[in-house]
Amino acid sequence: MVVLSIVIMFPRAESFELYKTFQTPEVFLNEVFSNAPPSPQVLNLSSSDQSEIQKVFGRSFPQQRVRYWTDGDRTVWIFDDIGKEGYVPTTCGFVIKDEAVAAAKVLIYRESRGEQVAEPSFLNQLAGAKAAGKKLDVEVDNITGATLSVQMMERMARTALTLDALTKT
Repeated sequence: MVVLSIVIMFPRAESFELYKTFQTPEVFLNEVFSNAPPSPQVLNLSSSDQSEIQKVFGRSFPQQRVRYWTDGDRTVWIFDDIGKEGYVPTTCGFVIKDEAVAAAKVLIYRESRGEQVAEPSFLNQLAGAKAAGKKLDVEVDNITGATLSVQMMERMARTALTLDALTKT
């Protein structure tokens, strides 16, 4: 009888997504390359490359082979990092040109909070950022309640700069 009353009170379950897709990787690449993205290239990470990345990423990069796209003038990187929850990856895209972040975009945000890092007002702070040791050479404003997401975005931008530099060695 108790089970029946619960079913009557809650006749159907609603499903919802715990993540937000701002843009698919395919659409991002088409946007960056004016609907004609080049074939992906592969950067094979040696143990010394992994060591370089670990300095800025904070841990070993999860892949030994990293796909990227280039038109000879800039590189585009799409990869994941972990924000606050520790198990939930956020997918971002970065355009690197002349050793600086030309553009950054959150593609898929899977955290329950902090999605303000996907807003243009936040992402524009990363434009023009260059490597400065393990950090960026720009001061990025924090977002109340999203400190770890902000740190994740800074870390990802710095990692994209490192990956770009590794393509030139």
